Amino acid sequence: MLESNGKLTVYASNRPHMKRLKIVGSAVAKVADSLQLDTELSPKRKLLSIYVYYKSDSGDEIPVYCDWGKSWKEDDIYQAIRNMMFVLSFHPQHSQLRMMRKEICISA
Repeated sequence: MLESNGKLTVYASNRPHMKRLKIVGSAVAKVADSLQLDTELSPKRKLLSIYVYYKSDSGDEIPVYCDWGKSWKEDDIYQAIRNMMFVLSFHPQHSQLRMMRKEICISA
């Protein structure tokens, strides 16, 4: 079994726009698969936007994406999340991302 390098959590309303959630969820799954990250969907009340957070072993949750209540293309969402993961790979608290920097840079 592969070791997890953290987790991507998708926060969405209990009544999300299913099309938007499906597109964001698909982009998150692609990033998670390529970087060996776990994923989780967490319903939150009163959210108008869909948020994606990265949680490392240190326990801190860092926002990496927000759809701002608009419909975006899956590839754009995927690239936005990967770009944020690349930026996080330079932070000293995220050494597991630093070790994966090459994989983060490779685009699908």
